[in-house]
Amino acid sequence: MRIPRLLIAGTHSGVGKTTVTIGLIQGLMQRGLRVQPFKLGPDYIDPGYHTKVAGRTSRNLDTWMIPPAGLIPLFQRTCQGVDVALIEGVMGLYDGIGATGEQASTAELAKLLRCPVLLVLDASALSRSAAAIVRGYVDFDPHVQIVGCLLNRMAGPGHYRLVKEGIERLARIPVVGFLPKDDRCVLPERHLGLIPSNEERGWQRICAPLLARIREGVDLAAVERMARRAQPFDSAVRPELVEGERRAQGERTEAISIGVAMDEAFHFYYPENMELLEEFGAELVPFSPLRDSQLPSGVGALYLGGGFPEVYASELARNRRLHREIRQAIKSGMPIYAECGGLMYLARSIADTKGHRHPMVGLVPGEIQMTDRLQHFGYKQLRARRPSLLARVGESAKGHEFHHSVCTGIPTKSTAAYEATSVAGGGGRLEGYAHGNLLASYIHLHFLSRPRWAERFVQAARNWEIGMLLTKRK
Repeated sequence: MRIPRLLIAGTHSGVGKTTVTIGLIQGLMQRGLRVQPFKLGPDYIDPGYHTKVAGRTSRNLDTWMIPPAGLIPLFQRTCQGVDVALIEGVMGLYDGIGATGEQASTAELAKLLRCPVLLVLDASALSRSAAAIVRGYVDFDPHVQIVGCLLNRMAGPGHYRLVKEGIERLARIPVVGFLPKDDRCVLPERHLGLIPSNEERGWQRICAPLLARIREGVDLAAVERMARRAQPFDSAVRPELVEGERRAQGERTEAISIGVAMDEAFHFYYPENMELLEEFGAELVPFSPLRDSQLPSGVGALYLGGGFPEVYASELARNRRLHREIRQAIKSGMPIYAECGGLMYLARSIADTKGHRHPMVGLVPGEIQMTDRLQHFGYKQLRARRPSLLARVGESAKGHEFHHSVCTGIPTKSTAAYEATSVAGGGGRLEGYAHGNLLASYIHLHFLSRPRWAERFVQAARNWEIGMLLTKRK
């Protein structure tokens, strides 16, 4: 199966990979190509920008949370019917877990997908040294196929010609073009990185000037040729979403509705998590904790994902009627699963860095305090400490976390859902809150690391609905 594809890698974080990727998506689409975007790593925000620009859902390709047996079919299946795939890398090309291994790095994905690499370099303060940097990246791992270089934040055409000549002669890699310094093409940021595209309309203002810069400074035909150099995969696409743990199904059972928090405050979900829930019989019904005063009618469970509840804390606090609805739902036995932003929303309150306290739902016996620095960051291996909606004691799954807040009051030894171990090193810690039909944690799970947990969540919703029907009949 041949899929034209190109991996957009950086020499380090902050070189402009997202801006370049968005620009190339636009440029290739103007050439009449159907472009499927992807993002490496546990990132929700960059894929949102890809999706807005491409008009196709951008997917995460995470080599640590998703096993290769699931990742390659996921990539192949998503690329059916498109002309080219663009994959935005993470951090620097060779940065991953640990100092000497390639696990979870852009380089690892490039080799796994047999994907040509376009290296993005911030050459704003470089001349001949740029060639040394690029040559070092090319020679570091001969199994990574670096096919070209794109220079970002250049002072102008003269600077570009100087750096381009050095790279092509000394590093022996073609340079496909450049982007100049241009404040009109800068994406807006705040404490956790870029402001999500669904709440920041300013991203639309960069599209026209960015496309103009791409068309002026980048050889898009050369970029397309590089993507077409990708070798075919050894096997044809397998249609199954769940490999290895996919349940044997006869006739599909009737769908059970699960309410999913979805608005500006809550929107961090992996598409594969949603699809797995649907695969196991869920019908996902969105609702807004910001605007809806009632839960969707007929839902059998709630899924409260991540996002930025701290940014909308005052609005969330005012919607007290929905707070009461959620408290009544948990009292009735409805299963509720929450992660990161969802945990914060279900806590007693959120206090901002200025000391302003905003009351929340109050199901999680803890207080959220925002801080001015990252508290926990990176991949986490989870081991279930107690039975919950998803897990049996001792079972493991993979996830990640990235947050500036702390929750005082949880976890405790008697209610902690998991022991969480960082793959970057260090000991484990207690994490999350599991009590009855509620499971909440700072960890963002990827259900492809443990599909059975998604199945159990759907089954818990179905069991609750059956119980409610039996109660009504009595």
